[in-house]
Amino acid sequence: MSTEVEAAEKVTGEIDLSRVDSLVEPYIGRKEMVIPALQKVQDYFGYLPRPAVEQVSKRMNIPLSRLYGIATFYAQFKMKPRGRYIIRVCKGTACHIQGSPKIAERIEDILEIESGETTDDLRFTLEEVACIGACALAPVIMINDDPHGRLTPDKIKDILDRYQ
Repeated sequence: MSTEVEAAEKVTGEIDLSRVDSLVEPYIGRKEMVIPALQKVQDYFGYLPRPAVEQVSKRMNIPLSRLYGIATFYAQFKMKPRGRYIIRVCKGTACHIQGSPKIAERIEDILEIESGETTDDLRFTLEEVACIGACALAPVIMINDDPHGRLTPDKIKDILDRYQ
């Protein structure tokens, strides 16, 4: 989500739909391109706000129920705002054995959220993933594209503090 969009939403509590038309314009009349159209909208907002999905429905002449069916079927689409920093906690076997449940618990305690939730300030979203693919660093988390490995619960606060 662009910082301008994020700032405007925080101040007004409203969604600026002025870009939606230009985002979906290349897909008008091409109903088979609904997924790329929704991806463009999500890339802009960081998630799929209802007013934006309604506008896509009108512009592409696709029933709103169909768009919601698609958006809720595919895990790539998010229907709620997400944090600036996405924390992914690996739940793979190596990480689990090395203590990832304690890592996840510590993150939840510090941020006062559970897996799948976002902090009120939209700073962090916490997710559990099946495997990050960095077993040699177990237990490992990713914050956006930054891996953090060989973790202990005591290291988590210092790591999170780096992401202001």
